[in-house]
Amino acid sequence: MVSVVQNVAIDCANAYELARFWSEVTGCPMHPEDRPGDDETQVLLPQGPLLHFNQVPEPKTVKNRFHLCLRPETSRDEEVGRLLGLGATFVADRRNTDGAGWAVLADPEGNEFCVLRSEAERAATTP
Repeated sequence: MVSVVQNVAIDCANAYELARFWSEVTGCPMHPEDRPGDDETQVLLPQGPLLHFNQVPEPKTVKNRFHLCLRPETSRDEEVGRLLGLGATFVADRRNTDGAGWAVLADPEGNEFCVLRSEAERAATTP
């Protein structure tokens, strides 16, 4: 027997607003019944688990021990620019001069996530 991952739960101060941000990041819809002020909201990913946002009273205080890694359809750097425009903040640059690596960003509540190279960028540098 095995277990199936149902959702990735993200604690936050404002479940609706953070789900709205991640809905824009992923291009996936929020659950149709979610409304501003809801304590729990979801982003419906087409494959894999849901992103579940759970409103909690305590603030984030330390680095995430678990985070999302995004592989964009466009270039990594173009996607970083788009996400910064949506309200993300730049945390750390882990990009290498040879094109490998990733960028570390944070969502509007400070949860870190990584932006990887696109499949096309990976293919262009693979021997």
